[in-house]
Amino acid sequence: MTAQQYVNQVLDRMPRATPQREQIARELHSTIDERLERGEPLEHILRQLGDPAALADSYLAAVPLVSASFMRRVAAKLIDFVSLLVLIVPLVLLVRAMPEGLAPFVILFCILAASLTFGIYTVVAESWYGKTLGKYLMGIRAVRESGARISVGQSIVRQLPVFFEVFAIDALFALFTEKSQRAFELLSKTRVVRDQVLGPQS
Repeated sequence: MTAQQYVNQVLDRMPRATPQREQIARELHSTIDERLERGEPLEHILRQLGDPAALADSYLAAVPLVSASFMRRVAAKLIDFVSLLVLIVPLVLLVRAMPEGLAPFVILFCILAASLTFGIYTVVAESWYGKTLGKYLMGIRAVRESGARISVGQSIVRQLPVFFEVFAIDALFALFTEKSQRAFELLSKTRVVRDQVLGPQS
């Protein structure tokens, strides 16, 4: 593993909105370069720095996580729902020109296709960027409990209440849990927090 690959693995664990992310990268490069100049083997240096995921978690532990308010989360979900409607409505309008016998089946197909597309979008957006459009606009993001980026698997588990149609019950857990976590967030070991770069909780 090269020094750059090691640093990239550390940064990949961190959400892109992590404060001082670039500074951490510079410090890691500087530390590695200084020790290389002293004649230490790269393999020895990286072994002493430790597992990239564990090192990233240690950096993230210094960044305070502020749970997103319930109302911010509701607003973000509403924005995402409206986005889904914007995707479905034009398709449904096109169906009106079709023969009456086919219309119900085409409408059902459009709704299912749009829902599946939206589900995939949500999983990809949260696992890559930590946020959907709604979360972005509301200044919040999904993270692991440590503050690290969530995995694809964790993002899928977070969406299961939607597929099982128990989202309302799942969401109520956020009102009573210590870190405002939904039931399936507790299961997936994730939470939703404020983007620290956007300022204090409001």
